[in-house]
Amino acid sequence: MSFHPVFHVFPTGRMCSLRRALMLWLIPLFLLVGVVSAGFSYWSYNRMVGEFMDEQMMQLANSIAAQEDTVAPKSPTIERIHHYGAYVVQVWDKEGRQRLNSYAPLTAGLQPEAGLKDVVSNDTTWRVYSTDASGVSGRRVQVFQSGTFRSKLAIERAGAAIAPVLILLPLAILTLWGVAASMSRAVQDIGRQAALQDEHHITELPLDRVPAEIRPLVVSFNSLLTRLRDAFATQRRFVQDAAHELRTPITAVALQLENVRHDLPAGSCRESFSQLEAGVVRAQRLVDQLLRLSRQEAPLVEAARTVDLQAQLHESMNALITLADQRNIDLGLVPSEGPAPTFKCSPADLRSVLDNLIENALRYTPEGGVVDVRVVNDGAKPAVEVIDTGPGIPPDLLSRVFDRFFRVPGSSVRGSGLGLAIAASAAQRCGLRIELRNRDDRSGLVARVEPA
Repeated sequence: MSFHPVFHVFPTGRMCSLRRALMLWLIPLFLLVGVVSAGFSYWSYNRMVGEFMDEQMMQLANSIAAQEDTVAPKSPTIERIHHYGAYVVQVWDKEGRQRLNSYAPLTAGLQPEAGLKDVVSNDTTWRVYSTDASGVSGRRVQVFQSGTFRSKLAIERAGAAIAPVLILLPLAILTLWGVAASMSRAVQDIGRQAALQDEHHITELPLDRVPAEIRPLVVSFNSLLTRLRDAFATQRRFVQDAAHELRTPITAVALQLENVRHDLPAGSCRESFSQLEAGVVRAQRLVDQLLRLSRQEAPLVEAARTVDLQAQLHESMNALITLADQRNIDLGLVPSEGPAPTFKCSPADLRSVLDNLIENALRYTPEGGVVDVRVVNDGAKPAVEVIDTGPGIPPDLLSRVFDRFFRVPGSSVRGSGLGLAIAASAAQRCGLRIELRNRDDRSGLVARVEPA
């Protein structure tokens, strides 16, 4: 069994980021290149300056040694020696006595061997070239040059050579930062576009501004979105087809029951028949709600527009007034003050929200109760509240009543548990949210609809 080492180029945990990975790897590399370039430039220019100056010192010393008379440059000042590189000349006769020293403070003696070397005198480093005694007069000449001047000259030349690199280095880092930020924004844009997807509007992510390195990932994600959209569409078609197919036989059964009702004798048989008829009615309502829910989950086809809340409430309440009369419930609309409030959404979806909330309140309010519908228009966001005098909902179950087929345990009201789920789905499509809370003054529930 062989093991292959894995090098993790990306940090882990909270540091896992393309931008951070690029900066953590490339900025130290850029700095290392800058430091190496500076060191190499100093080394190369120090060597070049040294060879050039050594050659000049050798030519000057050999020229003086070849002459019969002692001819030497003018005595330099300390400034010219250390700042401009002026030479210091010493001449020694064949007996080893010093005949000339162009700079008296320099006390370095005659070197034992000819050639180039570095010496220290008066706490200062000097470069010296000494000739041998093979000249005409047997003299020896020594030429000194300040080591400080040589180092300064090498640094200046190396600095001039490395200056473009030092200028380009921060520019390269800034460019890298900008490119990394641009790539990061592109990836974040893809994430935001993916976050905007929901089961009602599933579309492929655009590929026009996607970096080539992550394009395969986005293409794979688009393929997954396509399959997910097809799965939702298949599910909706199945529910719609099943609901359509069930409506016909259930309606036929209801008609047959209506025909049989008059032929039944009184007594227990008629009571059993009433229970059977109630079950069929409940099945009809369940099928209608399933069909309505599947249609709401289909992609939006009706354009959103401004809807008058008062007019929509009147329409919904008129459609449910028969149910209120059957259960002897006082259904009323509390008038609002100020300008007529509006919602901008699909009228059909808003109608579904209001119908289901009002119908739910009418079904759960005991006979002889009260259901009030009012428009709240006291702030920047108008809202609709449906207030009933029913039993309310246990606080720990308020968040679950929007789940499909969920019914509050112990409830005696017949239902399918789809009414609030349908209302929540329609509200989400409208950009609204439904908030449920129990009344404080008495038993009952307040259902509030407002912009999300």
